[in-house]
Amino acid sequence: MSADIVTFGCRLNTYESEVMRENASAAGMTDTVIFNTCAVTSEAERQARQAIRKMRRERPGARIIVTGCAAQIDPAKYAAMPEVDQVLGNEEKLKPESFGLTAPTERVLVNDIMSVTETAGHLIGGLEGRARAFVQVQNGCDHRCTFCIIPYGRGNSRSVPIGEVVRQVRLLVRSGYNEVVLTGVDITSYGPDLPGRPTLGQMIRRLLAQVPDLKRLRLSSLDPVEIDDDLWRLIAEEPRLMPHLHVSLQAGDDMVLKRMKRRHLRGDAIEFCRRARDLRPDMVFGADLIAGFPTETDGMFENTLRAVDECGLTWLHIFPYSPRPGTPAAKMPQVDGGLRKERAARLRDAGARAVGRFLAGRVGTHAAVLAEKETIGRTEQFAEVRLDQPVEPGAIVRTAIIGVDGEHLVGRIERSTSC
Repeated sequence: MSADIVTFGCRLNTYESEVMRENASAAGMTDTVIFNTCAVTSEAERQARQAIRKMRRERPGARIIVTGCAAQIDPAKYAAMPEVDQVLGNEEKLKPESFGLTAPTERVLVNDIMSVTETAGHLIGGLEGRARAFVQVQNGCDHRCTFCIIPYGRGNSRSVPIGEVVRQVRLLVRSGYNEVVLTGVDITSYGPDLPGRPTLGQMIRRLLAQVPDLKRLRLSSLDPVEIDDDLWRLIAEEPRLMPHLHVSLQAGDDMVLKRMKRRHLRGDAIEFCRRARDLRPDMVFGADLIAGFPTETDGMFENTLRAVDECGLTWLHIFPYSPRPGTPAAKMPQVDGGLRKERAARLRDAGARAVGRFLAGRVGTHAAVLAEKETIGRTEQFAEVRLDQPVEPGAIVRTAIIGVDGEHLVGRIERSTSC
């Protein structure tokens, strides 16, 4: 039995799980389960602990290793679990020497993440079972939003050198990947720690120039006030940059945003979406929104609800506020739990209506669809499409959009070869 990876949380964790998978495989590690945890909410930690206990019941003889942000922030909690054999920090989990017969045997191997100053370019050959590949370009965060514990799990912001990013993407393209997603904790903070202080837009411009065979590039979550001039030009002029941007919005009320210690205000987010859509009329936006942040009044929530339409948001990730011990927001006056859930439900309803309008508007158009499974794919704007015939995962096919089925488009393939 090989080493199995159980991943919770973000795209960066997904990427890092593949790094661990390759390192564990190269080291010949067997009958081991590695849990790559998330700490963004208390619920994410609860689910991880529940999964660890279940795995021990199902595989009593397996070695269980726990890593990720939750393990980095509170290693003692996981070391105290009788089901756990070893706890690794977020730095240690990416080192090849942490795996195999010669790996350190200490029960807890967790470094001070704030002492880490570099992010290595961890080359991987691809992502198992995925049509698109994720590439880490940045890690950590220098900001201290009042609701967020992640900087204490990831450390300060640090960037992968441009040459390493290019090398990684070139390898993935040669391996057959048509779409790559650049990911990190705070990717719009890319570059100040590198020689020459390149911006995210400058890095992407050089990447696309040096890897001309890359067909599609996506970006993970962006801060709306940190878009540099080069990135704006790419949004306007580069067709390989997909017309789908995910905004780290969190709220649509100025007072709530200030209490969150976000870097933008409501007007900044609206202006960001307006400018991007003016430059690229087919642009579609996703956003993270927190419902029921401490001190949020009915009026403040209504401002966030209206922002869905005023920003023209489509793909929403809604989170009822979950207090994280050790964060300033956990000490603020809390909104009733039932009210948080009610507000989250209203935001999800608004998101569902936005998705419905967007999908209906796509009927009668054509799209280049990246096949994820034999008959399921995604458009450039990340809408899911049910295809009328099987396609090899990873291929891009020209598709006529002929209908809507629930939250999916229905497509008829017009060209069975890659676009």
